[in-house]
Amino acid sequence: MDLSSCCWRLRCWGTRDPMFLPGVSFPPDWPVYRETLIKLSVYGVNDGLQQTSNFLGSSSFSVADLLQSKDQQLSLSLRTADDSATVGTVVVSRMKMGEIEDGEVDHITADMHQKCTLVYESSHGRINDQDNGPIMNAVFKNAVCKVYRFQTVDSKWMLVREQMAECTLSFSVPKQLIALYIQEDTCRIQELKDLGELSPHWDNLRKDVISRYDQIIKEYQDTLAELEKLTGPLFKPSCSKGQKYLEFIPINLHTQRMQVTCPRKTDSFYDVVTVGAPAAHSQGFKNGGLQKLLSKYETEKKSYSTAYQCIYYPPEQTAKAREILCVVSQLQPHISALADQLLQTAQKSPIQPLRDVLKSLEEKTEQFVHALKDELVKSALLALHAARPGYVSKSQTSAPSSPHPGATEEPHSVCNNVDGSQTTPKESRASPVRADSIPHHKEYDEEEWDRVWASVAKSLNCVIALVDKLQEQDNNNLESAPGHTLADVITSHSPDPPLTAEVWQDQLGVVVQTLKESVAEVAERARRSVSFILLQEAVCSTAQGLQLQQRRDAVFSQALAALACGFVMRLYAGLEDKGFLRQLHAVGLVAQFESLLSTYSEEIGMLEDMEVGISDLHRVAFRITEAASEEAFSMQPTVSGRRDRYTVEVPLPHHAFQVLPDELRQGKPLHVLPVLFNVGINEQQTIAERFGDISLQERINQKNFEILEGYYKSLTNTVSSECLPCFQTQTDIRELLDSLGHNVVTKKRKNVEILWLAGMICRRINGIRFTSCKSAKDRTSMSVTLEQCSLLRDEHQLNKDYFVRALDCMRSGLLAPGEVAQWDDPEVGSVATNKPASRHFYPIALLLVSSHLLVVWLILSLVFLLAKYQ
Repeated sequence: MDLSSCCWRLRCWGTRDPMFLPGVSFPPDWPVYRETLIKLSVYGVNDGLQQTSNFLGSSSFSVADLLQSKDQQLSLSLRTADDSATVGTVVVSRMKMGEIEDGEVDHITADMHQKCTLVYESSHGRINDQDNGPIMNAVFKNAVCKVYRFQTVDSKWMLVREQMAECTLSFSVPKQLIALYIQEDTCRIQELKDLGELSPHWDNLRKDVISRYDQIIKEYQDTLAELEKLTGPLFKPSCSKGQKYLEFIPINLHTQRMQVTCPRKTDSFYDVVTVGAPAAHSQGFKNGGLQKLLSKYETEKKSYSTAYQCIYYPPEQTAKAREILCVVSQLQPHISALADQLLQTAQKSPIQPLRDVLKSLEEKTEQFVHALKDELVKSALLALHAARPGYVSKSQTSAPSSPHPGATEEPHSVCNNVDGSQTTPKESRASPVRADSIPHHKEYDEEEWDRVWASVAKSLNCVIALVDKLQEQDNNNLESAPGHTLADVITSHSPDPPLTAEVWQDQLGVVVQTLKESVAEVAERARRSVSFILLQEAVCSTAQGLQLQQRRDAVFSQALAALACGFVMRLYAGLEDKGFLRQLHAVGLVAQFESLLSTYSEEIGMLEDMEVGISDLHRVAFRITEAASEEAFSMQPTVSGRRDRYTVEVPLPHHAFQVLPDELRQGKPLHVLPVLFNVGINEQQTIAERFGDISLQERINQKNFEILEGYYKSLTNTVSSECLPCFQTQTDIRELLDSLGHNVVTKKRKNVEILWLAGMICRRINGIRFTSCKSAKDRTSMSVTLEQCSLLRDEHQLNKDYFVRALDCMRSGLLAPGEVAQWDDPEVGSVATNKPASRHFYPIALLLVSSHLLVVWLILSLVFLLAKYQ
């Protein structure tokens, strides 16, 4: 008998309560021997973060004993390690898969209240995955597993294994992010102090901003200290969503994996991450969510800039300023390190490695120049110069008829302001400095800044010229000394008088040192100018802007924890899929967030928070690294970077890391494209569609459809279709996209077709699936179970008479006995009909708008009550 067609069910009775253990199945190539002895060891797993296990007892049996058993099960005594006592009983039973024995077919019925075909249910602390269990166990904990047996259309059995697990990243990612927030704000304070001496007006403003940053740092430090004290479950329950110190933690973050085992088909896995809507629940939604608050904040910032005599910088320019600051902090040390490497290579290596290092130095310097030689940096330098103590504008030192010494009159030239307006130098000198214009100080602009850039270019050209001269001498002596060192090449014969090695290295050292100093000076000036831009932004924002930043930090922390969880789960599942790995490093992955929030009441604010938080995920890149060991702590992903750019490093054990493509092993940044689709499905959405506004939902769906369509075009132009997974349903992805595009612009109430199509497209292109509602409970569970049963029907030929029964089984643990739910309204209705149940009681506040509606409501309510009690 082939054991690959069997699943063993274990049931254990201890001294107190019965306990169900996971079934055991074997791959087809597992060697089968009837006399094979199986030893069962039972462990108890303590709750908490440490996941310690206690040995309870063990028992043994042979395969032949189980196969020869008449009732297809064995009753075994569970004994202690020293065999001195019996601590319980283990019952081992087997279940036949595939063809039904003796040609008997169970009677199939669609009765909704028929007993579910639940094979076993278990709660344990480890992930039972044959392929990558040790890897999964490092990140995913406290798994709860259920296995069902359903019949296919050809009267065969399929085994469906449903496993939900907690994720260590629920807390580890937010804690790392909070530490990075503290570090970044501390550096921001130091950058403000490094601006040097400022005029009394600006110095007072700087002190006020530093004081507010200190307050934020103190709050984040207190939050981090509270999180470090926590032990217990690895997720935040919905009842704690209002807790201030838990605002960075995602709500109910869990992974859901469905494994399907069918006759004559390899096992299939379907993953989805469930999480509560990333939103600042502890701060409330009285004034809306992030999307609305940020829009209002940008409008108010202009008036604040005038009040504080600041320059108003629009959001795209402040974002560019932060990006420049990030580039400076990354490239300047890199250029300095390459310059030192060039000197070391020149002393001991042949010409080719020297040329390679020079090429890298040229590329990094070019990126440095491209990033910093920007009008924004130049204008900020002028603004900073004007904020120095003792700065006197030309209009204050001389009359128009008596220009400042050294200044030239240019009545026809034009200066550009930050806001796009233009003023002539005469106008600029004839009036005080405006809050929305750039102070004009021509000598400083054209001489100081340009001279520094000229020094960088001149130094780099000198380095290149010296290496070229060495290359020329090397070419003249290539045949006689192909592998000699630099000293040999330099002192060899050439048409021009050769340089000695010492002289050449001394000259190279001088120009390299000049290059490093010039780059450092440019970086320092740029850093100060950009810091001054951010100082003005912080001044204009007042306390409201920093509160918005705290709200955005919390929402982003929840979203990133969920994304990291989904990425790790998807990566682990695709480690042996070469097509998936090729797609991963070529174009990245799609992370599709399915939201079921309504556009009514406070859930509008949640959706606005969620939109901004998920949009901010485009700033995140992933990188795969090799773990130092296979211990659990070495396998935990780590986060680095600052608010404008974060990198999540995912470690893999040595054996898994070595088989990856070269691009992944070399640490290439991997990008994930987040998309969000929302369709409200509860009764509050009904009110919103009839009496409210759903434009937010329509805009989100339309915008993210365009993003998804753009990704698909990039995917088809870069990766072959062989990299994509195969499905039984042969609908073309292009057709699915066209249908999705049609649905997002169609005016239809509760158009759940949008979610169906987006989910199908996501699975077809190897994406990561997320499902969310307010707390990731009722609506989320309804969506996930319905999707799972649909996959069983479409991909694994689930018998149509079993669809409702399968749905009822998967939801039986979520609802009260005899209670069922349905897609349009999870709180009420019948899943069998897939029609929304009628609602007779509407909020009285709405009915008071019209006396006619109130009368109709009273009549309908009376009729409903009479019918109910009759």
